[in-house]
Amino acid sequence: MKELSLNILDIAKNSVKAGATEITVALTETGDALDIEIADNGCGMKPDFLAAVTDPFTTTRTTRSVGLGIPFFKMESEMTGGTFRIESTHEEDDPVSHGTVIGATFMKGHIDFIPLGDVISTVTVLIQGDDQIRWVFRHRVGEKEVFLDTDELKAVLGDVPLSEPEVVAWIGDYLKEQYEDAGLPVPASGV
Repeated sequence: MKELSLNILDIAKNSVKAGATEITVALTETGDALDIEIADNGCGMKPDFLAAVTDPFTTTRTTRSVGLGIPFFKMESEMTGGTFRIESTHEEDDPVSHGTVIGATFMKGHIDFIPLGDVISTVTVLIQGDDQIRWVFRHRVGEKEVFLDTDELKAVLGDVPLSEPEVVAWIGDYLKEQYEDAGLPVPASGV
């Protein structure tokens, strides 16, 4: 993929398909490393599927027999000298604490590092597409942080859906403001 934000979009959409009611996207930058973690409380994966999920020919799709989101995420992190991790508990094994955590660390100084990209647009698209889910977004760079929790927005907005175009635009502007107020570069396409 051209941007890591597109990997985030793809993996978060997997969480939606898994029936998650809460999805957290956490980015942490320390030194030359960018860590991306997507965690959900969806149905989780059975151990045999989990063991094969990084194989592109392992997918839950019925429209095609190839799933590239997780294998690309893994490959892109390892190509930079980073690491990949995945943990999942299926709902049959733990009806209370099931879900999946997928994470990867990327070395930003490596020649194969692809840009983060427009993560603000990724977050707004995810919220607009599935506004009943609790979305938590956190991007930490050292001591600075950009944070959004849709439960907090819902508490303020009441019955106004988060998928309303004006609300989606406001969310994008709100995140952009947080980046600017923290003195962080605003993630954009190709950056």
